Amino acid sequence: MTNATGFRSGFACFVGRPNAGKSTLTNAIVGEKIAITSSKPQTTRHIIRGILSRPDAQLVLVDTPGLHRPRTLLGQRLNDLVYETWATVDVIGVCLPASQRVGPGDEFLLKEIAALPRRPKLIALATKSDLVSPNRLAEHLMKIQSLEEPLGIRWEAMIPVSAVTDDQVDVVIDEIVRLLPEGPALYPLDAVTDESDETRVAELIREASLEGVRDELPHSIAVIVDEMTLREGRPADKPLLDIFATIVVERDSQKGIIIGHQGERLKEVGRDARLQINQLLGVPTHLALKVKVMQDWQRNAKQLNRLGF
Repeated sequence: MTNATGFRSGFACFVGRPNAGKSTLTNAIVGEKIAITSSKPQTTRHIIRGILSRPDAQLVLVDTPGLHRPRTLLGQRLNDLVYETWATVDVIGVCLPASQRVGPGDEFLLKEIAALPRRPKLIALATKSDLVSPNRLAEHLMKIQSLEEPLGIRWEAMIPVSAVTDDQVDVVIDEIVRLLPEGPALYPLDAVTDESDETRVAELIREASLEGVRDELPHSIAVIVDEMTLREGRPADKPLLDIFATIVVERDSQKGIIIGHQGERLKEVGRDARLQINQLLGVPTHLALKVKVMQDWQRNAKQLNRLGF
């Protein structure tokens, strides 16, 4: 662990409405995929920490679920996680996509942050800046600046950024690091996340399961990794990792959608997930998936505890 004078370390998180680019930006800053991304709202369900270490600082980015109006016990628990995180981070980056107008949802988020007993430092991030013209971007930044007085907040910086084109991502990092307190590194310098391999594998399977499904199904999907073991009897230079996992849904009709006609959909999910898992773990894998119904698990405290929420 390093503790050189002037070394900075601390926690930051990004907030914003669904699809504001929070997880994509987290991944771009860490330089590795640690948070799954999807066009579906409330994709992020766990607190995921991405770690960026450099000679002068260690930044721990906390990727949180999005704050939303909860309709289930799971939704309520996820909101609680968000408020807990806000109370402990040093910096909050508010993602306000340049491709969308600032709306009531954004103002609600900022009012909630303004009401915190201990308020972190705030930076405004005009995400998805690559999708708009310079004039529209300038207009968007003026609107963001105009929120300070009526909402009782203060921006330490306002930065247009595109995680997709890597435009100004380094500026966002420098600005957050500048606002961190001085202190020693909080994690080993080679760490990129504190997530276990099992959790990351489960998330990649869930990400693959979310593709192409609609309506309420995305919220009903959870994944459990039952077992991860190296197959015995393989040559040392040709290892194979066996992964057995269960995709959990809430109803029989959803099970049918995930499995698909003659199991085609489930095979597709397995194929997509396996490619990402191989890349993550650096070892060939054999992925065996099954689908299980847990009736209304999002509303059942016992089932939520079993699934790790």
